[in-house]
Amino acid sequence: MRGRADKKGSGARVSASRVAGRLGANHLSLEEMHGSVPVPHAGAGFFGQYRAFVGPALLVSVGYMDPGNWGTDLAGGAQLKYGLLWVVALASLMAIVLQVIAARLGVATGKDLAQACRDWYPRWTRVPNWLLAEIAIGACDLAEVLGSAVALNLLFHIPIFTAVLVTACDVFLLLALQRFGMRLVEAVIVVLVGTIGVCFFIELFVLPPTSPDFREIGGAILHPGLGQAGMATVAIGIIGATVMPHNLYLHSALVQTRKLRSDERSVRNAIRFNTIDSAVALAVTFFVNAAILMLAAVVFYGKTGATVDGQAYAFGADTDWIRVAFLTLAPFLGTAAASMLFAVALLASGQSSTITGTLAGQVVMEGFMRWRIAPWLRRVITRLLAILPAITIIGWRGDGEINDLLVLSQVVLALQLPVALVPLLHFTSRAKFIGRWRNGWFLCVAGWSSATLIIGMDVYGLPDAVRTVWRFIAGG
Repeated sequence: MRGRADKKGSGARVSASRVAGRLGANHLSLEEMHGSVPVPHAGAGFFGQYRAFVGPALLVSVGYMDPGNWGTDLAGGAQLKYGLLWVVALASLMAIVLQVIAARLGVATGKDLAQACRDWYPRWTRVPNWLLAEIAIGACDLAEVLGSAVALNLLFHIPIFTAVLVTACDVFLLLALQRFGMRLVEAVIVVLVGTIGVCFFIELFVLPPTSPDFREIGGAILHPGLGQAGMATVAIGIIGATVMPHNLYLHSALVQTRKLRSDERSVRNAIRFNTIDSAVALAVTFFVNAAILMLAAVVFYGKTGATVDGQAYAFGADTDWIRVAFLTLAPFLGTAAASMLFAVALLASGQSSTITGTLAGQVVMEGFMRWRIAPWLRRVITRLLAILPAITIIGWRGDGEINDLLVLSQVVLALQLPVALVPLLHFTSRAKFIGRWRNGWFLCVAGWSSATLIIGMDVYGLPDAVRTVWRFIAGG
Protein backbone atom coordinates (compact mmCIF):
# COMPACT_ATOMS: atom_id res chain seq x y z
CA MET A 1 0.00 0.00 0.00
CA ARG A 2 2.94 2.37 0.35
CA GLY A 3 4.01 2.46 -3.26
CA ARG A 4 2.76 4.16 -6.39
CA ALA A 5 -0.94 4.60 -6.95
CA ASP A 6 -2.58 4.41 -10.33
CA LYS A 7 -6.22 3.92 -11.11
CA LYS A 8 -5.85 0.54 -12.78
CA GLY A 9 -3.97 -0.94 -9.87
CA SER A 10 -6.03 0.54 -7.08
CA GLY A 11 -8.37 -2.45 -6.74
CA ALA A 12 -5.48 -4.90 -6.46
CA ARG A 13 -3.72 -2.64 -4.02
CA VAL A 14 -6.77 -2.51 -1.74
CA SER A 15 -7.06 -6.29 -1.85
CA ALA A 16 -3.40 -6.61 -0.93
CA SER A 17 -3.86 -4.15 1.90
CA ARG A 18 -6.84 -6.08 3.24
CA VAL A 19 -4.86 -9.31 3.20
CA ALA A 20 -1.99 -7.59 4.99
CA GLY A 21 -4.40 -6.02 7.49
CA ARG A 22 -6.22 -9.27 8.20
CA LEU A 23 -3.48 -11.87 7.98
CA GLY A 24 -0.46 -9.72 8.77
CA ALA A 25 1.47 -11.71 11.34
CA ASN A 26 -1.29 -11.90 13.92
CA HIS A 27 -1.77 -8.11 14.07
CA LEU A 28 -5.55 -7.91 13.92
CA SER A 29 -7.91 -5.38 15.46
CA LEU A 30 -9.70 -6.86 18.49
CA GLU A 31 -8.31 -10.26 17.52
CA GLU A 32 -10.62 -12.29 19.76
CA MET A 33 -13.64 -10.82 17.91
CA HIS A 34 -12.12 -10.16 14.48
CA GLY A 35 -14.22 -11.59 11.66
CA SER A 36 -16.49 -13.33 14.16
CA VAL A 37 -19.83 -12.13 12.74
CA PRO A 38 -20.77 -13.87 9.47
CA VAL A 39 -21.89 -11.73 6.55
CA PRO A 40 -24.13 -13.06 3.77
CA HIS A 41 -23.03 -12.94 0.15
CA ALA A 42 -23.23 -9.56 -1.55
CA GLY A 43 -26.16 -10.81 -3.60
CA ALA A 44 -28.32 -11.48 -0.54
CA GLY A 45 -31.32 -9.27 0.20
CA PHE A 46 -31.09 -5.80 1.74
CA PHE A 47 -32.41 -6.68 5.19
CA GLY A 48 -30.36 -9.86 5.44
CA GLN A 49 -27.18 -7.88 4.82
CA TYR A 50 -28.25 -4.97 6.99
CA ARG A 51 -28.82 -7.26 9.98
CA ALA A 52 -25.28 -8.57 9.59
CA PHE A 53 -23.67 -5.13 9.44
CA VAL A 54 -25.74 -3.26 12.03
CA GLY A 55 -24.01 -2.86 15.38
CA PRO A 56 -20.55 -1.22 15.20
CA ALA A 57 -21.93 2.30 14.78
CA LEU A 58 -24.28 1.77 17.71
CA LEU A 59 -21.32 1.01 19.98
CA VAL A 60 -19.59 4.14 18.71
CA SER A 61 -22.73 6.26 19.10
CA VAL A 62 -22.75 5.96 22.89
CA GLY A 63 -19.69 8.21 22.97
CA TYR A 64 -21.89 11.01 21.60
CA MET A 65 -24.39 10.79 24.45
CA ASP A 66 -22.04 10.04 27.32
CA PRO A 67 -22.19 11.94 30.65
CA GLY A 68 -19.66 14.43 29.30
CA ASN A 69 -22.25 15.68 26.77
CA TRP A 70 -25.12 15.94 29.23
CA GLY A 71 -23.83 19.09 30.91
CA THR A 72 -23.66 21.11 27.67
CA ASP A 73 -27.09 19.88 26.54
CA LEU A 74 -28.67 20.73 29.90
CA ALA A 75 -26.97 24.14 29.99
CA GLY A 76 -28.10 24.89 26.42
CA GLY A 77 -31.75 24.14 27.17
CA ALA A 78 -31.83 25.82 30.58
CA GLN A 79 -30.18 29.04 29.44
CA LEU A 80 -31.35 29.38 25.83
CA LYS A 81 -34.46 27.19 25.55
CA TYR A 82 -34.58 25.63 22.05
CA GLY A 83 -32.19 28.15 20.50
CA LEU A 84 -29.28 25.70 20.16
CA LEU A 85 -31.14 22.68 18.82
CA TRP A 86 -29.73 23.50 15.40
CA VAL A 87 -26.24 23.20 16.88
CA VAL A 88 -27.08 19.74 18.21
CA ALA A 89 -28.35 18.81 14.73
CA LEU A 90 -25.22 20.21 13.05
CA ALA A 91 -22.97 18.37 15.51
CA SER A 92 -24.79 15.11 14.77
CA LEU A 93 -24.40 15.60 11.01
CA MET A 94 -20.66 16.17 11.40
CA ALA A 95 -20.41 13.09 13.58
CA ILE A 96 -22.14 11.00 10.90
CA VAL A 97 -19.70 12.21 8.24
CA LEU A 98 -16.60 11.47 10.31
CA GLN A 99 -17.77 8.06 11.52
CA VAL A 100 -18.73 7.06 7.96
CA ILE A 101 -15.18 7.93 6.91
CA ALA A 102 -13.68 5.94 9.82
CA ALA A 103 -15.77 2.90 8.86
CA ARG A 104 -14.68 3.26 5.22
CA LEU A 105 -11.02 3.14 6.26
CA GLY A 106 -11.52 -0.09 8.19
CA VAL A 107 -13.55 -1.82 5.48
CA ALA A 108 -11.42 -0.79 2.50
CA THR A 109 -7.96 -1.39 3.97
CA GLY A 110 -8.42 -3.99 6.71
CA LYS A 111 -6.62 -1.62 9.08
CA ASP A 112 -7.94 0.41 11.95
CA LEU A 113 -6.82 4.03 12.27
CA ALA A 114 -4.09 3.17 14.79
CA GLN A 115 -2.65 0.48 12.50
CA ALA A 116 -2.79 2.84 9.53
CA CYS A 117 -0.88 5.53 11.46
CA ARG A 118 1.73 2.95 12.49
CA ASP A 119 2.19 1.60 8.97
CA TRP A 120 1.99 4.77 6.91
CA TYR A 121 3.61 7.44 9.08
CA PRO A 122 7.27 7.65 10.17
CA ARG A 123 8.33 5.22 12.87
CA TRP A 124 9.15 7.97 15.39
CA THR A 125 5.45 9.00 15.50
CA ARG A 126 4.24 5.67 16.94
CA VAL A 127 4.96 6.17 20.62
CA PRO A 128 3.81 9.83 20.81
CA ASN A 129 0.60 8.98 18.92
CA TRP A 130 -0.06 6.00 21.16
CA LEU A 131 0.53 7.98 24.35
CA LEU A 132 -1.73 10.83 23.20
CA ALA A 133 -4.47 8.35 22.27
CA GLU A 134 -4.17 6.58 25.63
CA ILE A 135 -4.36 9.90 27.51
CA ALA A 136 -7.45 10.89 25.51
CA ILE A 137 -9.13 7.55 26.23
CA GLY A 138 -8.30 7.90 29.91
CA ALA A 139 -9.75 11.43 29.92
CA CYS A 140 -12.92 10.30 28.19
CA ASP A 141 -13.22 7.32 30.51
CA LEU A 142 -12.85 9.69 33.44
CA ALA A 143 -16.08 11.41 32.35
CA GLU A 144 -17.83 8.03 32.16
CA VAL A 145 -16.54 7.00 35.58
CA LEU A 146 -17.74 10.27 37.10
CA GLY A 147 -21.10 10.03 35.35
CA SER A 148 -21.69 6.50 36.64
CA ALA A 149 -20.49 7.48 40.12
CA VAL A 150 -22.81 10.49 40.25
CA ALA A 151 -25.72 8.29 39.11
CA LEU A 152 -24.98 5.74 41.87
CA ASN A 153 -24.72 8.57 44.37
CA LEU A 154 -28.05 10.05 43.29
CA LEU A 155 -29.88 6.72 43.12
CA PHE A 156 -28.52 4.96 46.19
CA HIS A 157 -26.89 7.80 48.19
CA ILE A 158 -23.50 6.11 47.93
CA PRO A 159 -20.70 8.61 48.64
CA ILE A 160 -19.00 9.74 45.43
CA PHE A 161 -15.63 8.36 46.53
CA THR A 162 -17.14 4.91 47.19
CA ALA A 163 -19.19 5.07 43.97
CA VAL A 164 -16.02 5.67 41.95
CA LEU A 165 -14.54 2.54 43.50
CA VAL A 166 -17.69 0.59 42.65
CA THR A 167 -17.38 1.57 38.98
CA ALA A 168 -14.09 -0.34 38.88
CA CYS A 169 -16.14 -3.54 38.90
CA ASP A 170 -17.82 -2.82 35.58
CA VAL A 171 -14.61 -3.90 33.82
CA PHE A 172 -15.57 -7.48 34.67
CA LEU A 173 -18.91 -6.99 32.90
CA LEU A 174 -17.11 -6.41 29.61
CA LEU A 175 -14.83 -9.39 30.18
CA ALA A 176 -17.85 -11.61 30.78
CA LEU A 177 -19.67 -10.29 27.73
CA GLN A 178 -16.75 -10.75 25.35
CA ARG A 179 -16.59 -14.44 26.14
CA PHE A 180 -19.96 -14.82 24.41
CA GLY A 181 -19.09 -12.88 21.27
CA MET A 182 -19.52 -9.49 19.67
CA ARG A 183 -23.25 -9.83 19.15
CA LEU A 184 -23.92 -10.05 22.89
CA VAL A 185 -21.81 -6.93 23.54
CA GLU A 186 -23.87 -5.13 20.89
CA ALA A 187 -27.12 -6.43 22.39
CA VAL A 188 -26.20 -5.09 25.83
CA ILE A 189 -25.41 -1.68 24.31
CA VAL A 190 -28.80 -1.74 22.56
CA VAL A 191 -30.48 -2.34 25.92
CA LEU A 192 -28.55 0.49 27.60
CA VAL A 193 -29.18 2.95 24.77
CA GLY A 194 -32.83 1.89 24.72
CA THR A 195 -33.02 2.56 28.45
CA ILE A 196 -31.74 6.10 27.93
CA GLY A 197 -34.22 6.70 25.11
CA VAL A 198 -37.21 5.32 27.02
CA CYS A 199 -36.37 7.35 30.13
CA PHE A 200 -36.30 10.62 28.20
CA PHE A 201 -39.38 9.71 26.18
CA ILE A 202 -41.29 9.28 29.43
CA GLU A 203 -39.82 12.49 30.84
CA LEU A 204 -40.93 14.51 27.81
CA PHE A 205 -44.13 12.92 26.59
CA VAL A 206 -45.67 10.93 29.45
CA LEU A 207 -45.19 13.04 32.56
CA PRO A 208 -48.03 15.61 32.51
CA PRO A 209 -46.12 18.85 33.25
CA THR A 210 -43.78 18.48 30.25
CA SER A 211 -45.05 19.52 26.82
CA PRO A 212 -42.44 20.68 24.28
CA ASP A 213 -43.62 23.24 21.72
CA PHE A 214 -42.90 21.44 18.43
CA ARG A 215 -43.61 24.50 16.30
CA GLU A 216 -41.00 26.44 18.25
CA ILE A 217 -38.62 23.46 18.09
CA GLY A 218 -38.97 23.26 14.30
CA GLY A 219 -38.37 26.99 13.98
CA ALA A 220 -35.22 26.76 16.14
CA ILE A 221 -33.75 24.02 13.95
CA LEU A 222 -34.68 25.60 10.61
CA HIS A 223 -33.66 29.16 11.53
CA PRO A 224 -30.22 28.94 13.14
CA GLY A 225 -28.66 31.89 14.87
CA LEU A 226 -26.33 32.97 17.66
CA GLY A 227 -27.95 36.29 18.46
CA GLN A 228 -28.72 35.75 22.13
CA ALA A 229 -26.12 36.53 24.78
CA GLY A 230 -24.17 33.44 25.79
CA MET A 231 -25.23 31.41 22.76
CA ALA A 232 -21.78 31.26 21.17
CA THR A 233 -20.15 29.98 24.36
CA VAL A 234 -22.59 27.10 24.83
CA ALA A 235 -22.54 26.32 21.10
CA ILE A 236 -18.76 25.96 21.28
CA GLY A 237 -19.19 23.54 24.14
CA ILE A 238 -21.69 21.41 22.21
CA ILE A 239 -19.68 21.32 18.97
CA GLY A 240 -16.36 20.96 20.77
CA ALA A 241 -17.65 17.81 22.46
CA THR A 242 -18.97 16.37 19.21
CA VAL A 243 -16.25 13.92 18.23
CA MET A 244 -14.38 11.78 20.72
CA PRO A 245 -10.97 10.83 19.24
CA HIS A 246 -11.21 7.25 20.46
CA ASN A 247 -14.42 6.73 18.45
CA LEU A 248 -12.47 7.12 15.21
CA TYR A 249 -9.97 4.44 16.21
CA LEU A 250 -12.71 2.20 17.56
CA HIS A 251 -15.12 2.37 14.61
CA SER A 252 -12.42 1.53 12.07
CA ALA A 253 -11.71 -1.60 14.16
CA LEU A 254 -15.28 -2.63 14.98
CA VAL A 255 -16.29 -2.88 11.31
CA GLN A 256 -13.72 -5.67 11.05
CA THR A 257 -15.63 -7.83 13.51
CA ARG A 258 -17.66 -8.76 10.43
CA LYS A 259 -16.32 -11.57 8.22
CA LEU A 260 -15.68 -9.31 5.26
CA ARG A 261 -14.72 -10.41 1.76
CA SER A 262 -12.21 -8.47 -0.33
CA ASP A 263 -13.84 -8.61 -3.78
CA GLU A 264 -15.04 -5.30 -5.17
CA ARG A 265 -18.76 -5.96 -4.83
CA SER A 266 -18.44 -7.10 -1.21
CA VAL A 267 -16.30 -4.10 -0.23
CA ARG A 268 -18.78 -1.76 -1.89
CA ASN A 269 -21.67 -3.38 -0.04
CA ALA A 270 -19.81 -3.29 3.28
CA ILE A 271 -19.12 0.44 2.87
CA ARG A 272 -22.76 1.03 1.91
CA PHE A 273 -24.24 -0.81 4.89
CA ASN A 274 -21.78 0.65 7.38
CA THR A 275 -22.75 4.09 6.08
CA ILE A 276 -26.41 3.28 6.73
CA ASP A 277 -25.52 1.86 10.15
CA SER A 278 -23.65 5.08 11.04
CA ALA A 279 -26.46 7.34 9.87
CA VAL A 280 -29.15 5.44 11.80
CA ALA A 281 -27.13 5.05 15.03
CA LEU A 282 -26.03 8.67 15.14
CA ALA A 283 -29.55 9.85 14.33
CA VAL A 284 -30.54 8.12 17.56
CA THR A 285 -27.87 10.08 19.43
CA PHE A 286 -29.27 13.30 17.96
CA PHE A 287 -32.72 12.50 19.35
CA VAL A 288 -31.25 11.64 22.77
CA ASN A 289 -29.20 14.84 22.96
CA ALA A 290 -32.12 16.86 21.64
CA ALA A 291 -34.37 15.28 24.28
CA ILE A 292 -31.94 16.25 27.06
CA LEU A 293 -31.83 19.83 25.79
CA MET A 294 -35.63 19.98 25.37
CA LEU A 295 -36.22 18.62 28.87
CA ALA A 296 -33.97 21.34 30.29
CA ALA A 297 -35.76 23.96 28.17
CA VAL A 298 -39.20 22.88 29.38
CA VAL A 299 -38.26 22.59 33.05
CA PHE A 300 -35.52 25.16 33.71
CA TYR A 301 -35.72 27.92 31.08
CA GLY A 302 -36.72 31.25 32.59
CA LYS A 303 -36.01 30.16 36.15
CA THR A 304 -33.19 31.62 38.21
CA GLY A 305 -32.98 28.89 40.82
CA ALA A 306 -34.78 26.44 43.05
CA THR A 307 -34.95 25.46 46.71
CA VAL A 308 -35.10 21.76 47.60
CA ASP A 309 -35.28 20.54 51.21
CA GLY A 310 -34.12 23.94 52.42
CA GLN A 311 -31.12 24.00 50.06
CA ALA A 312 -31.04 26.85 47.53
CA TYR A 313 -29.68 26.20 44.03
CA ALA A 314 -28.91 29.15 41.76
CA PHE A 315 -28.94 28.57 38.00
CA GLY A 316 -26.03 30.09 36.12
CA ALA A 317 -22.97 29.48 33.95
CA ASP A 318 -21.18 27.48 36.68
CA THR A 319 -24.13 25.30 37.65
CA ASP A 320 -23.50 21.56 38.02
CA TRP A 321 -26.47 20.83 35.79
CA ILE A 322 -26.44 17.05 36.09
CA ARG A 323 -26.76 17.10 39.87
CA VAL A 324 -29.11 20.09 39.93
CA ALA A 325 -31.35 18.52 37.29
CA PHE A 326 -31.72 15.37 39.37
CA LEU A 327 -32.47 17.30 42.55
CA THR A 328 -34.96 19.73 41.03
CA LEU A 329 -36.80 17.69 38.38
CA ALA A 330 -38.99 16.00 41.00
CA PRO A 331 -40.26 19.19 42.69
CA PHE A 332 -40.63 21.04 39.37
CA LEU A 333 -42.58 18.21 37.73
CA GLY A 334 -44.39 17.05 40.85
CA THR A 335 -43.29 13.41 40.70
CA ALA A 336 -40.32 11.52 42.11
CA ALA A 337 -40.27 9.42 38.92
CA ALA A 338 -38.77 12.36 37.00
CA SER A 339 -35.56 12.37 39.02
CA MET A 340 -35.40 8.58 39.15
CA LEU A 341 -35.68 8.22 35.37
CA PHE A 342 -33.02 10.88 34.88
CA ALA A 343 -30.54 9.06 37.14
CA VAL A 344 -31.24 5.65 35.56
CA ALA A 345 -30.56 7.13 32.10
CA LEU A 346 -27.33 8.69 33.41
CA LEU A 347 -26.17 5.33 34.80
CA ALA A 348 -26.97 3.58 31.49
CA SER A 349 -25.07 6.30 29.64
CA GLY A 350 -21.99 5.91 31.82
CA GLN A 351 -21.96 2.11 31.62
CA SER A 352 -22.45 1.94 27.85
CA SER A 353 -19.67 4.48 27.27
CA THR A 354 -17.36 2.60 29.61
CA ILE A 355 -17.64 -0.57 27.52
CA THR A 356 -16.72 1.17 24.28
CA GLY A 357 -13.94 3.22 25.88
CA THR A 358 -12.28 0.08 27.15
CA LEU A 359 -12.47 -1.55 23.72
CA ALA A 360 -10.89 1.58 22.22
CA GLY A 361 -8.00 1.26 24.66
CA GLN A 362 -7.29 -2.22 23.33
CA VAL A 363 -7.44 -1.00 19.73
CA VAL A 364 -4.90 1.81 20.16
CA MET A 365 -2.43 -0.25 22.20
CA GLU A 366 -2.44 -3.13 19.74
CA GLY A 367 -2.63 -0.87 16.68
CA PHE A 368 0.21 1.53 17.49
CA MET A 369 2.51 -0.72 19.52
CA ARG A 370 1.46 -4.28 18.58
CA TRP A 371 1.64 -5.24 22.21
CA ARG A 372 -0.34 -8.32 23.08
CA ILE A 373 -1.49 -8.61 26.66
CA ALA A 374 -4.33 -10.58 28.17
CA PRO A 375 -7.71 -8.91 27.53
CA TRP A 376 -8.55 -8.87 31.24
CA LEU A 377 -5.27 -7.07 32.01
CA ARG A 378 -5.91 -4.54 29.24
CA ARG A 379 -9.34 -3.79 30.73
CA VAL A 380 -7.95 -3.41 34.24
CA ILE A 381 -5.20 -1.05 33.07
CA THR A 382 -7.68 1.13 31.16
CA ARG A 383 -10.05 1.26 34.13
CA LEU A 384 -7.26 2.15 36.58
CA LEU A 385 -6.03 4.97 34.31
CA ALA A 386 -9.48 6.55 34.63
CA ILE A 387 -10.24 5.73 38.24
CA LEU A 388 -6.94 6.61 39.92
CA PRO A 389 -7.08 10.34 39.03
CA ALA A 390 -10.71 10.49 40.19
CA ILE A 391 -9.97 8.67 43.44
CA THR A 392 -6.91 10.81 44.12
CA ILE A 393 -8.54 14.17 43.44
CA ILE A 394 -11.90 13.43 45.06
CA GLY A 395 -10.16 11.96 48.10
CA TRP A 396 -7.91 15.01 48.33
CA ARG A 397 -10.29 17.83 47.38
CA GLY A 398 -13.77 16.38 47.96
CA ASP A 399 -16.92 15.90 45.86
CA GLY A 400 -17.11 19.53 44.80
CA GLU A 401 -14.39 19.07 42.19
CA ILE A 402 -16.38 16.86 39.79
CA ASN A 403 -17.25 19.69 37.40
CA ASP A 404 -13.60 20.72 37.21
CA LEU A 405 -12.58 17.13 36.54
CA LEU A 406 -15.01 17.01 33.63
CA VAL A 407 -13.55 20.25 32.26
CA LEU A 408 -10.07 18.76 32.57
CA SER A 409 -11.15 15.70 30.57
CA GLN A 410 -12.57 17.93 27.82
CA VAL A 411 -9.30 19.90 27.58
CA VAL A 412 -7.34 16.69 27.08
CA LEU A 413 -9.78 15.49 24.42
CA ALA A 414 -9.57 18.82 22.58
CA LEU A 415 -5.78 18.57 22.42
CA GLN A 416 -5.87 15.01 21.09
CA LEU A 417 -8.60 15.51 18.49
CA PRO A 418 -6.43 16.82 15.59
CA VAL A 419 -4.03 13.88 16.06
CA ALA A 420 -6.89 11.51 15.18
CA LEU A 421 -8.95 13.60 12.76
CA VAL A 422 -6.21 14.79 10.40
CA PRO A 423 -4.65 11.34 9.73
CA LEU A 424 -8.10 9.83 9.17
CA LEU A 425 -8.97 12.40 6.52
CA HIS A 426 -5.47 12.27 5.04
CA PHE A 427 -5.59 8.49 4.53
CA THR A 428 -9.13 8.32 3.19
CA SER A 429 -8.75 11.26 0.79
CA ARG A 430 -5.83 9.77 -1.16
CA ALA A 431 -5.74 6.78 -3.52
CA LYS A 432 -2.18 6.11 -2.36
CA PHE A 433 -3.60 4.74 0.88
CA ILE A 434 -7.14 3.58 0.17
CA GLY A 435 -7.21 3.03 -3.59
CA ARG A 436 -10.46 3.37 -5.46
CA TRP A 437 -12.39 3.65 -2.19
CA ARG A 438 -10.99 7.06 -1.34
CA ASN A 439 -13.48 9.75 -0.32
CA GLY A 440 -15.44 11.38 -3.11
CA TRP A 441 -15.73 15.13 -3.39
CA PHE A 442 -18.72 15.29 -1.01
CA LEU A 443 -17.03 13.34 1.80
CA CYS A 444 -13.79 15.28 1.29
CA VAL A 445 -15.53 18.65 1.56
CA ALA A 446 -17.82 17.57 4.41
CA GLY A 447 -15.03 15.78 6.28
CA TRP A 448 -12.42 18.52 6.13
CA SER A 449 -15.03 21.21 6.82
CA SER A 450 -16.27 19.33 9.87
CA ALA A 451 -12.75 18.78 11.13
CA THR A 452 -11.84 22.43 10.65
CA LEU A 453 -14.96 23.64 12.48
CA ILE A 454 -14.61 21.20 15.38
CA ILE A 455 -10.89 21.85 15.86
CA GLY A 456 -11.49 25.60 15.51
CA MET A 457 -14.20 25.52 18.18
CA ASP A 458 -11.94 23.52 20.46
CA VAL A 459 -9.05 25.92 20.00
CA TYR A 460 -11.34 28.94 20.51
CA GLY A 461 -12.71 27.54 23.76
CA LEU A 462 -9.39 26.15 24.99
CA PRO A 463 -8.03 29.26 26.80
CA ASP A 464 -11.07 29.52 29.10
CA ALA A 465 -10.99 25.80 29.76
CA VAL A 466 -7.26 25.89 30.53
CA ARG A 467 -7.80 28.79 32.94
CA THR A 468 -10.51 26.76 34.70
CA VAL A 469 -8.16 23.77 34.94
CA TRP A 470 -5.34 25.97 36.26
CA ARG A 471 -7.59 27.40 38.97
CA PHE A 472 -8.54 23.82 39.81
CA ILE A 473 -4.90 22.70 40.04
CA ALA A 474 -3.94 25.78 42.02
CA GLY A 475 -6.80 25.16 44.42
CA GLY A 476 -8.56 28.41 43.63
